[in-house]
Amino acid sequence: MYTPALEHLCIVMVETSHPGNIGSAARAMKVMGIQDLRLVAPRKPYSQDTWALASGANDIIEQAKIVPTLQDAVADCHIVIGASARSERTLQWPQMDSRECGVFVAEHLPQQKIALVFGRERSGLTNEELDHCNTLVHIPMAFDFFSLNIAMAIQVLAYECATAVRLATPSETTPPDPDDALASAESMESFYTHLEQSMIATRFLDPENPRLLMRRLRRLFGRAGVTVSEMNILRGMLAAFAGRKFQTRE
Repeated sequence: MYTPALEHLCIVMVETSHPGNIGSAARAMKVMGIQDLRLVAPRKPYSQDTWALASGANDIIEQAKIVPTLQDAVADCHIVIGASARSERTLQWPQMDSRECGVFVAEHLPQQKIALVFGRERSGLTNEELDHCNTLVHIPMAFDFFSLNIAMAIQVLAYECATAVRLATPSETTPPDPDDALASAESMESFYTHLEQSMIATRFLDPENPRLLMRRLRRLFGRAGVTVSEMNILRGMLAAFAGRKFQTRE
């Protein structure tokens, strides 16, 4: 069943090694009604296996966007969810399981554009790539030492999201104020650059010894869900601070 809200959900695959996985992923998306596929620097995007395993989802592959970086892939998105089985990290990201992810997506579509990001077949997503994610999602399995094929993982999450969206009851509310919409990933990245420059200029951040400060701030603002109007306030504050002289304690 066609569900218009799913037009605002995209699947992002990062540096996929095996072109057959792209075809299988496209088929997994097709049967769940998800159309938007984005490929970040795939090793080999297309081969005979790609088309064979797509099995009727050729249109998704033909329309897929191929971009050089994850930042480019999610620039127009408001919420970025990274698929990751790794939990032991220096910094903890907000996490949810696949069922919770489906409910979360259903609650935010179609008002926000959402990306589900999947990493490399062998190593997943790097910490630097996770910096672009608001939250992580994992698929609970019976054994910790097993992992799913990337196309299987996409199928599971696509099913959970599509099912939750179709079960959701549309609420009859007034159209949302554009200023209350979440800031896009592109806008957030510009803010992070501005924030880092401001902290260096005021000597709050030592670029030679950053101590994960920017990564921690990304987690903070990522959890906050910054809106367009809030972003305008934050950028205005940073611009105002740039015009002042700061004194540091000796």
